[in-house]
Amino acid sequence: MIMKHIMAGLIFGISLSFISWIVGMILNGILMKTIYYNKLSNLNFIRSITLNKIIGLYNFKWIVRNTFFKFFNQKIKFEKKNTDLTEIRNEMTLSEISHLIGFIFVALFAVYKSYSTSMVLGLIIMIPNILMNLYPSLLQQQNKRRIDKIMASNQDKNSNHWRH
Repeated sequence: MIMKHIMAGLIFGISLSFISWIVGMILNGILMKTIYYNKLSNLNFIRSITLNKIIGLYNFKWIVRNTFFKFFNQKIKFEKKNTDLTEIRNEMTLSEISHLIGFIFVALFAVYKSYSTSMVLGLIIMIPNILMNLYPSLLQQQNKRRIDKIMASNQDKNSNHWRH
């Protein structure tokens, strides 16, 4: 019975995570039109570089960069030196919040299945959800922090340039 719940959890988790991407994009499109969106665009759950390493975010980043996942969101690319960082940051925010909404969507389903069917099923559903929604969101937050530093540095250079 446990093996059956493990297999069902993996299948449900992967399927729901793909579906959650669509749910996340739709709800994010609605959320963008509210006054709360600006606050959501500056989320930072894990600022610690050490903690990011411990949870394997750098390994996840390598996987995204070096497998078919790199083809998923082509709008988040640095192709030239004069790339518009603000636009890339906005695309990252869109992706981050969509994945967070997807994560919550699947997590609610997993909680329901934990109570209605089995705790094992609910926990196993969360594994693909973490890998397909939470980690991409955390990676976008990390990338946005890096972009924010570059943008602040460029702003400082520009303001110092005009002082002379």
